[in-house]
Amino acid sequence: MTKITVNLITGRTIQQGVSMEAGKEKEDYMKSCGIIELDAADIAQLGIWKNSNVRVSSDFGSVVVKAIPTTQGPHPGLAWIPMGPWANMVVDTNTYSTGMPTFKGTRVTVEPAEEEKVLSSIDLVLSACGDKE
Repeated sequence: MTKITVNLITGRTIQQGVSMEAGKEKEDYMKSCGIIELDAADIAQLGIWKNSNVRVSSDFGSVVVKAIPTTQGPHPGLAWIPMGPWANMVVDTNTYSTGMPTFKGTRVTVEPAEEEKVLSSIDLVLSACGDKE
């Protein structure tokens, strides 16, 4: 199975803000934040179609998100996940006394995960807390 290593950046998006106002438990929020934007060259290297599910893993955790073509770039080797519970699964929780995790520059591995599903925000948080029900 093909894997690539990329530099992950996270941040706020307009779509995230709009969907968040409707409710973080809603499907629109998952569609806005449960994604990873990848360069077309990185999508090709993975051997996947756009909108395929991928597993993103770091030294801090792992999460399944939907891979979409980047809206910026081209920037091969650079990936984007909007701030939210999906990004939180893979960024370093150490705040270095700032009160905010480091949301920029996390080294992650991305691999195809077509058979896995992107969890809703509620299911993702419950699974991270050890509650499987």
